[in-house]
Amino acid sequence: MKRTTKLRELIHATEILQMPCCHDCLSAKVLEQAGFKAIAAAGYGLAGSLLGMPDIGVLTASEMITQYKNICSAVDLPVFVDIDTGFGDVNNVIRTVKDCQKAGAAGLLIEDQTYPKRCGHMEGKSVVSVEEYLPKLKAALWAREDSDFLIMARTDAYAVHGIEEALNRARLYARAGADIVFVEAIRSVDEMQRVNAALRELNTPSMANMIEGGKTPFLGVKDLQDLGYSVVAYPCGSVFTTVKALMDWARFLKEQGTTKGCLDRMLTFSEYFEFIGARDIREREKQFTVG
Repeated sequence: MKRTTKLRELIHATEILQMPCCHDCLSAKVLEQAGFKAIAAAGYGLAGSLLGMPDIGVLTASEMITQYKNICSAVDLPVFVDIDTGFGDVNNVIRTVKDCQKAGAAGLLIEDQTYPKRCGHMEGKSVVSVEEYLPKLKAALWAREDSDFLIMARTDAYAVHGIEEALNRARLYARAGADIVFVEAIRSVDEMQRVNAALRELNTPSMANMIEGGKTPFLGVKDLQDLGYSVVAYPCGSVFTTVKALMDWARFLKEQGTTKGCLDRMLTFSEYFEFIGARDIREREKQFTVG
């Protein structure tokens, strides 16, 4: 089954889809081995891992797509990706959507923030008008070469204009043909229910975004399913976990002059050899060896 078809089936399944975000190929492989059915990759983690910078729109389209290609090649799962505001006008959006498909992505989201955008849970966001965003969304839908390739419309209008405008945009984006709609940084369970009720009337799935320490109520997967969400993303957990683990390791090494006392928090050389697939590669090499 194509990855695009698989992701579409998972989004429309009865059970909510947990779709954690990786930030590089290693974290993607960890998520795959943990048993998740699909994963995502987004600007928050990529900005940190590639540039050591926050998610404030500094990544270029080519930097993001190159990393998406690497991630899609590293795993066999459907990978859902992020193209921020589309990197320009409708022509830039068309090129970006086509490039993401060539990279192996199973779907993507495009948002209605102004450029340069910023993480959805940061202060100081602004959004473009509906009249400016809808052509980009329509261009993204037009640019897909595989009808199963998912296009998600994201609105950040809640933080700027409130819940009513967010609901208005969610309905407009669904009517325009978005496969799934994501209303970012909602602050109450009641408002989460209102979003899902509005989209349910249009038979359009919705996504929740769970950020540790973020603005949206941090709920478990069962509660999110009961609220009507079809998919939940976890965009920051892999970055937060990785940085914390590395900080602890670096501090221990600096203070103790050895990592001998923290080996229980690390893989061994042989364990990493297995995890990264080196043994399979060595076995594969044998079929090309003469003699």
